[in-house]
Amino acid sequence: MTKIEIPADHPRRDSLEVREKIIEGHDLHIVATAGLLAHGRGEAFDYLIGEHTTYQARLAMRAAVAATLTAKHPVISVNGNICSLIPDDLVEFSEIVRAPLEINLFYYRKEREDAILKALHDAGAKDVLGTHDRPSTTIPELSSNRRKVDPEGIGSADVVIVPLEDGDRTEALCKMGKFVITVDLNPISRTSVYSNITIVDNIVRVLPIMVEMVHEMKKLPHEELVRIVQEFDNEANIRSALNLMIEHLSSKASQSIEELKEGKK
Repeated sequence: MTKIEIPADHPRRDSLEVREKIIEGHDLHIVATAGLLAHGRGEAFDYLIGEHTTYQARLAMRAAVAATLTAKHPVISVNGNICSLIPDDLVEFSEIVRAPLEINLFYYRKEREDAILKALHDAGAKDVLGTHDRPSTTIPELSSNRRKVDPEGIGSADVVIVPLEDGDRTEALCKMGKFVITVDLNPISRTSVYSNITIVDNIVRVLPIMVEMVHEMKKLPHEELVRIVQEFDNEANIRSALNLMIEHLSSKASQSIEELKEGKK
């Protein structure tokens, strides 16, 4: 497929460039067709927070970094969308916090696994878990393909980062006693409400910021990192994100058409 050249002055340039990455990932068999729909749903929620990283999201990111740095065995779950959108930041964060990457797919096909594995290796990943040639165990109470996990990865992890996740596995992981961190633009999804830390923001903004944060926060004392995690209130943070969405919509509703045109949203 020929990549579309997006004009530098296009008001939706950033969003369209992200869409092109997802489309390219689909063409390369990295992204499932359903992943295109999921991305569009996320875009809609991104509008509701004004397409920028909020203070509340940064608080959640800080807690997520602290939880990962204090974990005994953190693991990052990888699906097609995140691999297509931010493979370099994903690999860099993984290496800094020493959290292995594990491929885990709902719509499993070996060609998808192979394509994701290649993309991760191209981004610099050395060891990737969850591939078909590795041992596997299962998550209890889960019947989808995502029940299969690597015993050296998610199977034995204490902290699991599940960006762009589906809610049933998040719930199942929590029932297993695992501490779950997610990135989800929908603050009332099952994933968001079941996770221990929910970052309500766009993954393409989140990972680069978390990479910056971890360089700074890894110098903090262990006790300070633990305190940051303990003081984070996920329910309050989700409620605050919802209120921000309501406020943003209310402000748009009070504007005239001409004012909305000026906002280019």
